[in-house]
Amino acid sequence: MPDLNRLRAWAAGVTGSQPGVSAKSVLVIGLGRFGTALAETLGALGIEVMAVDIDQGLVDQWADKIAHVRTADATSSAVLSQLGANSFDAVVVAIGTDIEASVLSTAALADLGVPNIWAKAITSEHGRILERVGAHHVVFPEKEMGERVAHVVTGQVDDYFELDDGFVLAELKAPDELIGKRLADTDLRAKYQVTVVCIKPDGGSYTYATADTVVGRRDHLVIAGSVEAADRFVEKTGR
Repeated sequence: MPDLNRLRAWAAGVTGSQPGVSAKSVLVIGLGRFGTALAETLGALGIEVMAVDIDQGLVDQWADKIAHVRTADATSSAVLSQLGANSFDAVVVAIGTDIEASVLSTAALADLGVPNIWAKAITSEHGRILERVGAHHVVFPEKEMGERVAHVVTGQVDDYFELDDGFVLAELKAPDELIGKRLADTDLRAKYQVTVVCIKPDGGSYTYATADTVVGRRDHLVIAGSVEAADRFVEKTGR
């Protein structure tokens, strides 16, 4: 299952993906692990959520945990119209391994003119099909979690978070070459093409990094940059 921080990021994206528009209601299609976790997170964020699934057993299982749950065949445009899919600010197709149902549901939503469609993809090919049939945003939960764990399990970073295609935030212990130096004197942008966006002193809390911030031996840093730049920085400065 996706971690809480990543779910919050996806939820924030779903509810604020269009400039100047904040979604207050979301329809979630599919009550698998991703769909239910997302629906619960959206609810916790104060968003009005309706979740639907064709499996009555799953609907019964989540009826007490999600405010509005319905049994429905979301591959049907007529059914989606009856559910009022167009009245939601965003719709998320969170169907798991049933690729056919995922594609048909996305296409049905597009046929209805739903303006903000998110869809979960299992593979890059699946994602391309979802985009072609009308998904405005495609997410890859398993792929993104796998990439994050792969970076963390090496022990070189404490966390790794992809904000967008090719751009990441990485949390790591302060490298030896930065210790005792002001960030302004490290020339990180020119040398590694990364930026320290915040810093956590030993025993303290994260705070914004400034040019005058002096890096301590037990500090933790959050750096931002391209995937290639961040990976190169971690590889060359890893402690």
